[in-house]
Amino acid sequence: MPATPKLSRKFYDTFGEDVVNELVDWFNHMDATYRADLRDMNELNFVRFDATLQQRLAEADARWERRFAEFSSKWERRWAEFTSEWERRFAEQDIKWERRFAESEAKWERQFAALSERMAAFEARIIKWMFVMWIGTIGTLIALAKF
Repeated sequence: MPATPKLSRKFYDTFGEDVVNELVDWFNHMDATYRADLRDMNELNFVRFDATLQQRLAEADARWERRFAEFSSKWERRWAEFTSEWERRFAEQDIKWERRFAESEAKWERQFAALSERMAAFEARIIKWMFVMWIGTIGTLIALAKF
């Protein structure tokens, strides 16, 4: 939008109507040219700014993706270490319990074997005393039957 300057009457009288109008047209043309150049420069700057912004956003996205990937791999590694540690501990406890059960079972087997031996010895003594009692009873009955 050209701005038509109002010049003083003395200026028109001194240079004439044609020269002043030509000067005003030239100023308007220069103004339009500068405005167009400024608009083009602004558009170019905005395009550069937009490209730079897009590039920086892409770089930031790439950094965040890399950080998330690092975090994820670190988390997975730590979880794997944690899991393997607990599996190792459970295996150790399982071995301990198996050993304890085996020891307990062996102990009970020994105690039952010792009890069986004692019962067998007790049974043998009872049978021996039973024969002694029957012999004594038969001897007494024979002695009483003779009288």
